[in-house]
Amino acid sequence: MQPVGLLAARARGAAAALALAAALCGCGGSKDEFLGPRSRDACDQTWPVCDRVVGCIVGGQTYLTGRFPSEGRFMVRLAEPSRVTVGVFIEGLAGTGTQDAFIHWWEDGCVRRIRDAVSAEDFVSEVDKAGYFSRFADLTGSGDHLIEFSADAQATYYVKVDVVALRDQPQ
Repeated sequence: MQPVGLLAARARGAAAALALAAALCGCGGSKDEFLGPRSRDACDQTWPVCDRVVGCIVGGQTYLTGRFPSEGRFMVRLAEPSRVTVGVFIEGLAGTGTQDAFIHWWEDGCVRRIRDAVSAEDFVSEVDKAGYFSRFADLTGSGDHLIEFSADAQATYYVKVDVVALRDQPQ
């Protein structure tokens, strides 16, 4: 019966080691969990929006990737007023940067901008705690909307968008 006790002790030890490893990694989730079944958009097209040209339209089925420090932009198409959530997953962080990280959501026709900015330290801190950085804005116009983002951290980023019609938001 001693081998059974030894196996149980080893199993408890392995479970404890796994729990410790999970605690040390920050448990923010993996890139695969963040992206889900989305496919990468090469963002190499030409789409006019406002007075600019973007390389891609990002929606619930796609994501884009690149390197910080940089500024990026893309377009979302809305059929009706919607909550647009932009999520940024980073990996390979080599430096937090010094400038604010931001996301700009533009109403169709760029008639109004919604800006959300955080310090470089808060950006990285949120990524460390949650596994990603995420913000949302309620856009009331239908049509094409420009979204811009920037951070000067040194890392690889993955950006996704989730769109939920405002009529489907809980009151």
